[in-house]
Amino acid sequence: MIVLCASFGSSAPEARRDIEAVEAALRAAAPGCGFVRAYTSPTVRRILAGRGEAVPSLPEALSRLAGSAVAVQPTLLLRGREYDALRAQALARADAFPRLLLGRPLLDAPEDVSALARAVAQAYPAQPGESLLLLGHGTDGPAAAVYPALQAALRALSREDAFVATVAGGAAPEDLLPALRRAPAVRLAPLLLVAGEHARKDMAGDDPASWKSRLAAAGLSVRCTLQGLGSLPGVQALYAQRLRALLEADHGL
Repeated sequence: MIVLCASFGSSAPEARRDIEAVEAALRAAAPGCGFVRAYTSPTVRRILAGRGEAVPSLPEALSRLAGSAVAVQPTLLLRGREYDALRAQALARADAFPRLLLGRPLLDAPEDVSALARAVAQAYPAQPGESLLLLGHGTDGPAAAVYPALQAALRALSREDAFVATVAGGAAPEDLLPALRRAPAVRLAPLLLVAGEHARKDMAGDDPASWKSRLAAAGLSVRCTLQGLGSLPGVQALYAQRLRALLEADHGL
C-alpha cells in the first residue's frame, strides 16, 4: 500500500513545515507503506516549479501510481468544494488501481469537531486577561457549519475566553469587540492547517485592514501566533488516527 498525502500546499518554507509535520505523523501511522506527496493548488505548484522543485498534482501522482494499491489521505480541514474536487479526481482514475482508498477530511463529523476543540484547548491554555481568537478561512455550503460547531465545542470545554471567526463570510473584527473587550488582550491564532498567506497577511499583517491592526486600533493589546494547526501535536495525532481508520476499513472508492 502507498499513502498519497494530498494537501493544498504552500510556497512559503515556514508554512510548509506545518504540512510536513502532518506528513511525518502519517508516515509514522503507516510504517509499512510507501509515501507520496501531492499538492492540489496549481499556483503553489507553479511557484515551486519556478524554484526547481516539482510537486505533482493529485491526478499526476495517481497516474504515476497506477497499478498499485493507494490510500489517498487529504489534509483538508472541511468537506467543502476542494474535497469534492479531490474526490472527483480520484474517482475518475479508480479503474487504474486494484485498491484505491480515500480518507475523510479532518472535520467530517461532530466527534471530529469535539476532538479538534480538545486539541486546540490543550495547545492554547487559557491565560488571565487574554481572549483567544481562532481565525479560519471560511467557506460556503453545509461545511460552514463547522465554525459555529467548533465555537460550541470550545464552550463545552468551559473555554469562555475562546472565539472562532473567519476571514471570509463571517463577522468582522469590530463585530466581536463587545465579547473580546471582556479582557484587555487578545491572542490571534490561525484556524488553518498552515500559517500561510491568510495568517501572515489577513490576520497578522501590518496593513490597516488586517485583523491585528483593526483590533489594536480598537484599543486591544494583540499578539499573533504564526503556527498552523498542522504544527500542533494533537492535530497531528488526529490525522494519524484518520489514516489508520482508513487503512483498517479498507473500503475502496
